[in-house]
This record gives sequence, C-alpha cells and structure tokens, in this order.
Amino acid sequence: MNMRDKLHTGELYLPNDDSIVEEQFQKLELLYDYNATRPLEQKKRQALLKKMFAEIGEGCYIEPPFHANFGGYHVHFGKNVYANFNLTMVDDTHIYVGDYTMFGPNVTVATAGHPILPKLREQAYQYNMPVHIGKNCWIGAGAIILPGITIGDNVVVGAGSVVTKDLPSNVVAVGNPCRVLRQVGERDMEYYFKDRRIDLDNI
Repeated sequence: MNMRDKLHTGELYLPNDDSIVEEQFQKLELLYDYNATRPLEQKKRQALLKKMFAEIGEGCYIEPPFHANFGGYHVHFGKNVYANFNLTMVDDTHIYVGDYTMFGPNVTVATAGHPILPKLREQAYQYNMPVHIGKNCWIGAGAIILPGITIGDNVVVGAGSVVTKDLPSNVVAVGNPCRVLRQVGERDMEYYFKDRRIDLDNI
C-alpha cells in the first residue's frame, strides 16, 4: 500500500510524499481562486465550490477566506450549509456535514493528527480520522472539532468549545473540553435568546 492509499485508512503515513503533494497543490489552486473572488461574483463562487468539494448541496454559502488542506476535495456538504469567515477544514480525509448546519467565524474542523511519540513526529508521520457533523447544527465562533468526532443532529456547540468526544443529537454543548450542558427543550420553542420570546405570528 502506498502513502496515497493511507489517507483514508487511519494508518500512519507521510503527507509530504510526492504523490500526495502534487495532487494537494492542484486542489489548492482552486481554493486560491475561490478566496480571490469578489463579493458580487456569487455565480463564480458556486461554480468553484462544485469543482472543489467532494459533494456540495444546493444553497450552500461559504464566506471567504476559506481554508482547507485539500481545498475541500474531501469535504461533503449537504444543502443550505452556511459558513462564516475563516472556516478551516483540515480535510486530509473525509468531513461530512448535514443539511442546514451553520458555522460561526473561525471554526476549525480537523481530521489530521500526529503521533505522541517524538521520533515519529520528527519523521513527519501523520494519521487521519473522518469527522461527521449532523443536520441543522450550529457550531459557534472559534469552536474546534478534533479528528474522529461525530456530532449528532440539531446540536449547538458553544463559541470557543473544543470538541474532544462525540456529541449526541438535540443538545447544547459548551466548554473545553466540550460537554453537554443541556437538552434542546420546550423553553427553546418559546425563547430564542435569554428572555427574548419568539414571535411566531410575525416570522
């Protein structure tokens, strides 16, 4: 098995292998073009995203600058995914994001890790583990999601959280390390922020 084949197996490999770097740079050329687009060039952005991503649904919006190790080549977005400034996808292996999920500014989703053993890091060994994020999640500003994590549907991850363990569906989770704070519940059907009520008749 060559180094390129190990990108998606979780095995240790060398990311600076020529077969990997050549392909990676080709993908990064498209990412460069995307980040160089002007605000009114929305059609150009959509066309580029379809070339860049493994999958991308209708209605997705990614605010430049966008950062990704493979330019989004291993990223799978459902429909109507929104990402604010500086989304970083360390997409050395696959990242899956469900429909209607939103990313605040400066979120990092990482699939790549490095071994603890120093002599292996000296040789630049790396491993990759996929990340799965469910539908209709809100990932708050500055959150970090680590390799191998699965997040369920309808999850709110608080700003600045570091997600080190899987999160079930329908929860609000915060902190470093990120922990479940509470379930999404009946009060959330009535209030959208502190004591601010949802005016269902006018939205």
